[in-house]
Amino acid sequence: MNPPVIEIQDLVKVYTMGEVEVRALDGVSLSIESAEFVAVMGPSGSGKSTFMNIVGCLDRPTSGRYSLGGTDVSSLNRDQRAEIRNEKIGFVFQAFNLLARTSALENVELPLIYSSNGHRAAHREEKARKCLAVVGLAGREGHYPSQLSGGQQQRVAIARALINEPTMILADEPTGNIDSKTSEEVMAVFQKLNDEGKTIVLITHESDIADFARRVVVFRDGRVIEDRPVARRRLATGAAR
Repeated sequence: MNPPVIEIQDLVKVYTMGEVEVRALDGVSLSIESAEFVAVMGPSGSGKSTFMNIVGCLDRPTSGRYSLGGTDVSSLNRDQRAEIRNEKIGFVFQAFNLLARTSALENVELPLIYSSNGHRAAHREEKARKCLAVVGLAGREGHYPSQLSGGQQQRVAIARALINEPTMILADEPTGNIDSKTSEEVMAVFQKLNDEGKTIVLITHESDIADFARRVVVFRDGRVIEDRPVARRRLATGAAR
């Protein structure tokens, strides 16, 4: 049996602000299995952003254990965390983070260029084209971000997150910069990927967006106060059934 994608035990993160200690995470334990689609919610200051940073190997916990795909990453140094991030985690951000003077195809190729595995140019291009096709952007490979709508730019970002065949997709407020209709198009892509077996962890403050997931985890004051399946899941237009 495969280990959980995410296994967290008694996770604590303390920040020191002058003489004051702030417990951003206060003994969080959580498990996320392969092929789950989990929405993480909570108000500002709840700990969800700190949780995301640790799960994304952008930060280390003060104490506790975090295992990613069976590998204990709690105490890895910065370089080791960077390697894990590039190999096992696909990031999708609210701001798209595309290079403005670079085509969609070249934006998607970027993680392979920085990969320690090394990839020939022809191989990078082939994989990037396939990833763009997966998110419905075949034929737009040569377009620059300024020539794409907000939803299309976010789909390029999702394709870029997929190219290293990561263990999971970590999406931070991916619909925050787009309207509701376009948000549904983006969520359709996430649902399709999840239906095909991809593990997705979605950080959001919008309950209607969380309803596209299969499970909701709610943070408050650094703790998980609710962990439940989505009772009436929303199916986005165009999502696989």
